[in-house]
Amino acid sequence: MIEIAGVQSPVDTTAWSPLAAAIYVRKWSSPKLYRYASVSQVRFEMETRTRIVAAAEEISRSGIRFADFMTARCNERFWIRTAQGGFRIREGVPPAAGIRDIIANGWLYATECSTATSIVVYKGVLDALGDSAFNRLFAGLLLYNWHVDSDLRLTAHQGNGESYPGDLMYVNNPDYSPETPQWRGENLVKISDEFYYGHPVGIVPLRMVIDGLNGVRRPFSMVSAYLTDEVVEPDYRYLSQFAPEMRRNVRASIGSRRFGSPPV
Repeated sequence: MIEIAGVQSPVDTTAWSPLAAAIYVRKWSSPKLYRYASVSQVRFEMETRTRIVAAAEEISRSGIRFADFMTARCNERFWIRTAQGGFRIREGVPPAAGIRDIIANGWLYATECSTATSIVVYKGVLDALGDSAFNRLFAGLLLYNWHVDSDLRLTAHQGNGESYPGDLMYVNNPDYSPETPQWRGENLVKISDEFYYGHPVGIVPLRMVIDGLNGVRRPFSMVSAYLTDEVVEPDYRYLSQFAPEMRRNVRASIGSRRFGSPPV
C-alpha cells in the first residue's frame, strides 16, 4: 500500500512511463506500507527505478570488461585510476561526463561487479536529475567497490520477499573456491522478476547466475549459491528534492503570498 501525506488514495499514472506505472501498481498492491510526502516523490522513485533498469541495459551493451581491483582500468581522459583500483573523476571533468563515457566507451574500462553495479545506479540517478544537479551532488566522484558518495544514500534492508525493478541484490556463494575469491558472490540489479543484470554476465535469468557461481565452488561442495533477502536502494525521497520538477515547485512558492500548485 502507498500512503501519500497520510492519505491512501490511488494516483493517476497515465502520463508515466509503462515500467514506472507497473512498479507503482505493485507497490500499491503490496501489504507493506510505503510512505511518501507527495505524488512527486512517488513518481520520482518509480521513474528513477525505470532509469536504473535502462542504465543496466546500456552498460550491458557498453563493452565494459571484468577485472579485479589489481587489473582494473579506465579512460584516463576522464578518470584517474587509484592505487586500490578505483576510478576518481579528474579535476575539471564533470562527473556526468565521466559516467556517460563509461557507457559510450565501455571497452576502455574494466572493473569488478560491485563497482559496475554502482555505475548503473549513478547513471540512472544522472538521467533522473540531469547534469547540473548530478555534478553538484557528486563532485569529486569516486567509483570503487561500494564506497559510494554519501549523497547517494544507499541503504540496505530485508526485503521479506519483496523487491522491485531497480533494486540492488546479491547472490551469495558460501562455498566459493579459495582459488577464485572474486566469485564469492555476484552483485545484481533487478530488471524483472526473472531477469537481473550482473557484471560481466549481462542481463540473464537468475538461475543462470546461480548455476554459474555453483560452477566455481570448492571441490565436492553441496551448498548452492542463493539470492539473499537483502535489498539495497538509494534514498529516492532525499534525491527527489534535487529533481528539476521539484526545484520548479519550490521556486514557484518563493516570494509569493500563496503556495504554488502542489507537486504532481
